[in-house]
Formats: sequence, structure tokens, C-alpha cells
Amino acid sequence: MFKKYQLCQRFFCTSKMVLFSSSAFLLLMTSTFTDLPGSKLLAQENVVTQDLEAASYYQQGVMRYNRNDLLSAEFAFRQALQRDPNLGLARNYLGNIFLQQNRLEAAVQEYAEAIRMNPNLGEAYYNLALALQKQGQKEAAITAYRQTLVIEPTMVAAHYNLGLALYQQGQLPEAIAEYQQAINLDSSNANAYYNLAIALQQQGEIPQAIAAYKQAVQLNPKNAIAYSNLGSLLASLGQASEAVTAYKQALSQNPKNALAYYNLGVTFYNQGEMNKANAAFKRARNEYRELGNLPEANKVEQLMLQIAQKKSQPEVTQTSTPSQTPTSTNNQQTPNQPETPPTETQSNPGDVPVTVEQQPTLQPEMPNLPQTPIETPVNLGGKG
Repeated sequence: MFKKYQLCQRFFCTSKMVLFSSSAFLLLMTSTFTDLPGSKLLAQENVVTQDLEAASYYQQGVMRYNRNDLLSAEFAFRQALQRDPNLGLARNYLGNIFLQQNRLEAAVQEYAEAIRMNPNLGEAYYNLALALQKQGQKEAAITAYRQTLVIEPTMVAAHYNLGLALYQQGQLPEAIAEYQQAINLDSSNANAYYNLAIALQQQGEIPQAIAAYKQAVQLNPKNAIAYSNLGSLLASLGQASEAVTAYKQALSQNPKNALAYYNLGVTFYNQGEMNKANAAFKRARNEYRELGNLPEANKVEQLMLQIAQKKSQPEVTQTSTPSQTPTSTNNQQTPNQPETPPTETQSNPGDVPVTVEQQPTLQPEMPNLPQTPIETPVNLGGKG
């Protein structure tokens, strides 16, 4: 592993010295072959190799790869490399095959070889970053994504994935900048808006986060978590009716979203609409029970008992005191801080709740679930 990392790092360093060594070489490397008829590949002015037999095997590999015949494609690319060992594009394709087969070590080695043969091959840096990110080598992945963007500054997927890698490392301002750059290049990128909203939310930039969530759900109305997070932020600002609308949108996309039912109940509770709050809490309790999350189900059950007690007693004015943990007075539960929600997917980083300014009311729980990286490897002509 250490030897492999040293190899990649050496490529990162040496590539900077030869990055723009030849405009003709760059032209050669950016020619698109995957959409060309087979008879034209060998006749291209900027061919991938001067060895016609190697070029023929390379073409066969590309066609088989595009048909998802990975075993035959691997054989063809290896035949091409036997005839021209310096065919870096074939190495890049081999890396893609191994990445799709989850053979990450082999993929990293092939991408590193492709970079050694052609330090200007932005696709290879991007694909190497993907493999490193899947291995959990986040700092190395960040380095590779940055190198990708030196060569291909308008690759949207590289900006997006770099933003997520920086977010996972806790570098929120840098992550925000990369998400914004991805959006500048592709204003229809719903996932970039969604991840931007989460990063802004954690930075405490709530109005900007709300605006980003609204863009995310406008572009992708099926994103139930975005609606739920939007509702939580609106509720925290006292915009109850807008929050209720957002939670209902979340539930229309995922009718079994226990957290959205809970937060909807919290909003009704804070508005004094106890019957509606009780109905929402009941749905939340039932969904938590189905998930086997008994601690959350019991917490909601306590809130329902509290509502029942309030409805059976003369109304009195109460002042709740915020605290770091749920407080109990006469067996009445009054939580004042978001709690960590149940994990909704294993492919996202940790669900760390956002601390909001505490008020003497129930606070909604906010899951923070950035979208996962774009994991499709790139070939020539596919620049994100």
C-alpha cells in the first residue's frame, strides 16, 4: 500500500513539470474515439498509437467496454498493450474495468501507469481520485481531484466529488466553494445544491442553506431528505406554515419517513395544535417501531403521554428552560436540542446533527446526508 501511494505521489509531483509540454500531445490525448465507426479509428489523423495492430485491439476493447463486456474488453486492452506498452489510454480503460469490479488496488495501479505515460490525461487523474476515495484515502483523493482540475478546470464531476471529499475532511469553506463551482458550471445539478445546503447549514448560514435546499427540491422533487431538512430549518426560524408544507412534501415522497413525522409533530406541538401533533407523533412512533428503533419510539411515546396529560388538565402557563439534555419535570419530557437521527443510509458520512439556537420549545431533528460521489469512471470524451 505504501509503495503504491509513493508511486501515485511521484506522479502528482512530476506531472506538474510536464503539464503543458506539447499542444500536439494534448490534441492527441483529447481526440474522441468511442463514437467513431470502427473503420475510421485507424484512419484518424491523431491516432492513439502508430502501431496499427495495437490500435485495432484498442478499438475492439473500447467497443466491448461500451457493451459492458468487461472480460473481453480487458483481453483486448492487454493485447493492445503487448504491442504498444506506452498506450496510456488502454491503461485508463483497464483501471475503469477494475474499478467497476471493485478491484481497487489494481485500478489504482492502472491509473497510475496511465498518468506516468501521459501526465496530461485528466481523465486518469479523475478516475484515480475515485478509486482512492472508495479506498478511504481521502487526502490522496483530494490531491488527485485537484490535479484533474488543473488539466480539466470545467469538469463538473471533479468539482462535485472534490467538494464531498473536502466536506468529509471537515473543510467546509473549501467544500462550499467546490459545490458552488460545480453549480456555476451546471446549474441543473440537484445533488450539488443539496450538498451545498448541508455544508451551509453546518456553517450556520441558514438563509443561504434554505435557498440551496429550495433549489435542490425544485430540481429533484423526489429528494425527501432535502424537504425534511428544509422543513427543519424553516421551523427553527419560526416559519411554521412553510415548515409544515416542506414536511408534507417529504412524506409524500417517503410515507414511511419516521423523522419527518416526528418533526411535523414538533412543529404542530410548538404551534399549540396538540391534536395534529399527537397524530403526527403516533405515525412517527409506529414507523420507528417498524424500523426496530425502540429508543426513538419510546421517546415519541413519552411526548404523546405529555400531550394527553396537557389535554386532561386545566391550561397553565409554562416556561421551559433550554438544556443540553432532555429534561424531565413531573415525568413530562421536554427535549430542547436536536438528537442524532437514525442512520438512513450506509453510503453517506456520519449523521451529525446541527446545533441550532435553543429556544424553550421542541427542536426538530436534522439529518445531514450528503449525496455520495459520482462513481462513473471517465473515458476520453466523457468529462463529467
